[in-house]
Amino acid sequence: MTKVNRETVVAEALGLLDEVGLDAVSTRRLAKRLGVEQPSLYWYFRTKRELLAAMADAAMAPHAEQPLPTPGDDWRDWFLENTRSFRRTLLARRDGARLHAGTTPTGDLDRIRRKMEFLVASGVPEREAQMAMLAAGRFTVGSVLEEQADLGPCDAAELPADVPVIDHESAFEAGLALILHGLAHRTGA
Repeated sequence: MTKVNRETVVAEALGLLDEVGLDAVSTRRLAKRLGVEQPSLYWYFRTKRELLAAMADAAMAPHAEQPLPTPGDDWRDWFLENTRSFRRTLLARRDGARLHAGTTPTGDLDRIRRKMEFLVASGVPEREAQMAMLAAGRFTVGSVLEEQADLGPCDAAELPADVPVIDHESAFEAGLALILHGLAHRTGA
């Protein structure tokens, strides 16, 4: 039997997520995986919602561990890499975007403030920086939702001749470039 603590419960829940997907994650399955009785999980998490929030926080760790921007960094390059890092982190877990969607970044507030301060210090007006970070985040979650829901390559013969087949990576990069160019235009950079 595994020694159970809050971190172990979250780690095993993420392992279960990767194996069975978000819809099949249950406290019953998790308790069985841990070799404990289901009610013992409530010692660590009162509700499944709390467990899912802790899982989402833990799943975002690779993105949260990325270096913060420094004053000499070009804000445009940083903005692109920050958003790409977020995408990679969401893609690293089965149903990662669904797990993350709707969560509030409670543990990452200091890092978010520092990122915003960097953008403002780089000449991006505060409101524009807020909206750009929000738009990029929501765009990324939506893009990853689509990518993770994709059932595989479609047959180009099924599509009308004038509909281009665009891979997820290219579509993401094109959308990200539009967000960045719009922000740069609005800031006069």
